[in-house]
Amino acid sequence: MRIVVAPDSYKGSVSAMGVADAIERGIHKVFADAAVQKIPIADGGEGTVESMVGATGGTLRNSEVTGPLGERVCAKWGILGDGKTAVIEMAAASGLPLVAKDRLNVRSATSRGTGELILAALDAGLRKIIIGIGGSATNDGGAGMARALGIRFLSSAGHDLPEGGAALAQLARIDLAGLDPRIVQAEVIVACDVDNPLCGLRGASAVFGPQKGASPEIVAELDAALAHFAHVARKVTGRDVADFPGAGAAGGLGAGLMFFTPAKLRPGVEIVLEAVGFAEAVSTADFVVTGEGRTDFQTAYGKAPVGVAKVARSHGVPVFCLSGGLGQGANDVLEQGIDAVMSICDRPLSLEECMRNGTELIEAGAERLCRIVKASLTIR
Repeated sequence: MRIVVAPDSYKGSVSAMGVADAIERGIHKVFADAAVQKIPIADGGEGTVESMVGATGGTLRNSEVTGPLGERVCAKWGILGDGKTAVIEMAAASGLPLVAKDRLNVRSATSRGTGELILAALDAGLRKIIIGIGGSATNDGGAGMARALGIRFLSSAGHDLPEGGAALAQLARIDLAGLDPRIVQAEVIVACDVDNPLCGLRGASAVFGPQKGASPEIVAELDAALAHFAHVARKVTGRDVADFPGAGAAGGLGAGLMFFTPAKLRPGVEIVLEAVGFAEAVSTADFVVTGEGRTDFQTAYGKAPVGVAKVARSHGVPVFCLSGGLGQGANDVLEQGIDAVMSICDRPLSLEECMRNGTELIEAGAERLCRIVKASLTIR
């Protein structure tokens, strides 16, 4: 029997490789002789760099950059095995986990560090850059990123605006004269796992602002500021991207990348699966086990497990999803090629208990899943 194990990370608890290792142990308790191929994946958020670098035999690098609140942070990025492609996670430089809950300040948080990672890749001579844009602490429309590349955002008095999304309400002019010419010649591929527009009820501020500490009043302020920013940016660049699916990703970084770089947005999981050679691996598998920290209605919109199922289904291979928890709409994934979904929890547990004991629960859950599969093989 040949089994492919292709999970995303259980964010905040177990890395994608840690999940894959635990599932493998659970499988071997039932199918001792099974050949298990582990392919940890991601959808543009946490784990994207390690998944793609590991799968392609690339190298990891570290750069000191500006964090979300202006502090210096050490951010990991990578060069793929082809030696020509950089892969960056904006979360490593501008991510929510970098900010303590009692210090959240979405009005002034900046994506500048992400731009500094792009500069690091350009300085390394790389002209193809993959950027994963999940998990941001920011809501600045990518203005901080653009500043790092040499763009200026000016008030009516000609002064540079402060960092952060709130200041964009005072934007009068965007000066593109200092834009690093290397980025104009680069191929920029954005790995995005959401299809939200920049503004409105499904926009960056309304949907993602509250998890970054935004009150209803701040959400309204930031949404208006991003709408104004988009209006000015469209006039300067000639690009109308505010309503493009994914423009609202990462606090509007999706829009910023499309306004100021040659970026093309694609579903993050598709990019990762191509890089790791998933289609070839799954073509001869008996079944696939995928998973994530929480499966709910959002998963069906194209997150990692559904991306895995899409490829596996094209080869007629069954897919089982083993997740940390199941939320409202979890069964929606059954219409997206996943054959069954189950939680690792075998009893009532608090979120803290699940996260603390994630590895053990994943292994036990994989064993239970495989016992069901084994029993099904005897049914006639």
